Order: sequence, then C-alpha cells, then structure tokens
Amino acid sequence: MKGLDYESAGIRGLGKDKSRKNFELLEASHKFAKGPLLQLPFNTLYPVGGSLYHTKCSDGVGTKVLLAELAGKHDTIGIDAVAMVANDCIRCGATPLALTNTIDATDPSESLVSELMTGLLEGAMQAQVPMVAGETASLPDIFKAGYIVNCDIVGEVAANDVIDGKSVAKGDCIIGLRSSGLHSNGITLARKALFKKWGGKYDAMTKPPGMERELVLECLEPTKIYVKEFAALRKKVRVKAAVHITGDAYAKFSHLGAPLGFEFDHFEPQEIFFTIQKAGNVSSQEMFKRFNMGWGFAVIVAEADVGGALKALGKDAAQIGRVTDSRKVIINYKKKELRIR
Repeated sequence: MKGLDYESAGIRGLGKDKSRKNFELLEASHKFAKGPLLQLPFNTLYPVGGSLYHTKCSDGVGTKVLLAELAGKHDTIGIDAVAMVANDCIRCGATPLALTNTIDATDPSESLVSELMTGLLEGAMQAQVPMVAGETASLPDIFKAGYIVNCDIVGEVAANDVIDGKSVAKGDCIIGLRSSGLHSNGITLARKALFKKWGGKYDAMTKPPGMERELVLECLEPTKIYVKEFAALRKKVRVKAAVHITGDAYAKFSHLGAPLGFEFDHFEPQEIFFTIQKAGNVSSQEMFKRFNMGWGFAVIVAEADVGGALKALGKDAAQIGRVTDSRKVIINYKKKELRIR
C-alpha cells in the first residue's frame, strides 16, 4: 500500500504559472521602497535610516488549531504563532522589535480569546518582544474551523550585523538546536496519519507505545522559540547562516544557493515522528521533507567555531552535518542515503 505524503494528504502548491505571476507582482511592489532592499535567502530587509534595516515576518499556526479543538485546549496555540514569526525574524540577524496578532474566529468567546491570549503573551515573553497591537474578528460565515491565529513581527538589524549566508563555504559545519517535537509544520500529514477523525489510526487520547501523554497533547506541544539561545550564540561566534526548519524541512537549506550542498548525519527524532511514520506508512524521504525530525533551528559556522558554538548553546544542540559542494541536500539516516533536494 502506498504511504501517505503531502499531496495525498490534500496539500498542493499554487503551480508554476501562478507562483511566477505572484513573484512578478512582488518584485513590482519593491519600487515603492524608500531605498535599496536587501534580498536574503529567507528575509527581505528594508532601510529605515542610517545603517539600520528592518525585516517583517508574517505567519500562523495553520491546521494545528484543529488539534487544539480536538483536545479542547487552546492556551499554547499562541506560543506557536509567535514562534513561527520570531524564529523567522532572527535568521537574518535581526532583533525582534514589535509583535502583533490577529484572531479570526467563528465565535470569539471571552473564554476562547482569554486562552489564546495566554499563549500569545507567553510567546512574547519567550521571544523578548512587546505585543503592541492585535485584532479579534467574528467571522462565523467564513470558517469551517473554529478560528485561526496569525502573528506579524518586525525586527531590526544594523548593516554590519546582517546574516546573509554569502560566506557559507564547503567544510563549514551545521549545528542543530533541539526542537520540542512536532512544532507547527506538516500538521495536515500528521493529522491524517494519526487521528481517526481524519482517517488515521488513533483516538485523540490514546497513548501510543513510548509516549508518556495522550497523542493529541504530544502533538500540541508548542513550538520552541530560539530568540534567547540565538542571541547568546551570536555573542560568542560568527554565524554564517541560520535556517528555521519549518515548511519543506531540510530542503530549505537549498535556498542558500549553488554551488553549495548540505549533508546531514545526526538525528535524534522524538517518538512522535516514529509514530507518524508508522501509522501513515510515510517514507523516510517524505518525513525529512515535511518534519523537523528533532532539530527545529540550525546555524552554520566555520569548523573552528564549532566548540564555541556548542558551549554557548548548551546540551540541546549538536553538530548535525556539513556544507559540501555537491549541490544536493543529503540525509544519512538508518544506513541509507536520502536525497531531499
């Protein structure tokens, strides 16, 4: 039987023609910038005066809210929303300056909004950024799901502190920062592999072998926010590039550009990933294209800086790979070589 993958789970891209048109419109909008933009692998920086640049990131938690509804637990979803934008923001070296949120709900009851705000404010504390505005809208005619939560963040970086990835070279080392579990990507695939409500194997409150808590609670574990660890690291060593391992997972490293390649050989996935793979008969290659597999954020440093980087990051970090000149993204896992990109 063919295993689950993202397409069979119902996720499809825009298609090349629509993506190209949207990119052309994006490029056309840049003429309104008040100075030259810096286009980086994962962020766009815009000038705000002197040598300072700002970056703005927008994202949300997607269908993870369906798991919160399944569990009847909404107080951590806000942490996920903050994490998605805060971790994206710091990749270019920016320090988060301000955060806003949007809650669109079928029925924005006082109890629901209170739970969601609990998570959002906890996320803001972890990201060390002020929450400066927000909006809650009642949209009962739009949603099949009960609500969605999105965040926007603005960060600031001086020109000489920008992390642009340009100095990454063959022989550099990749250091992974431990994830807290599933985080907020690949959730559609995970839902359809795991939960009977969406055609999967388990009831929500099942404890599969190797897990200490109910499955839905394991999946709801909030995304880790790396702002503090990354700031501490940058005080000790030069970071050449940083990658938030979210959508497209390890394939994202290819955005750092040719002729670079990336080879990974150290993984310690949490039990949730083994459970997803077994329940959905998901291939290992698909797992590494969709999930963080235990490492939620990664930095690239010179080989000489590995010791200092690991000391700064502590026990939840490890060297997980190296930069090559192969133009490929290779995962060495369970004695097999998987080409991801």
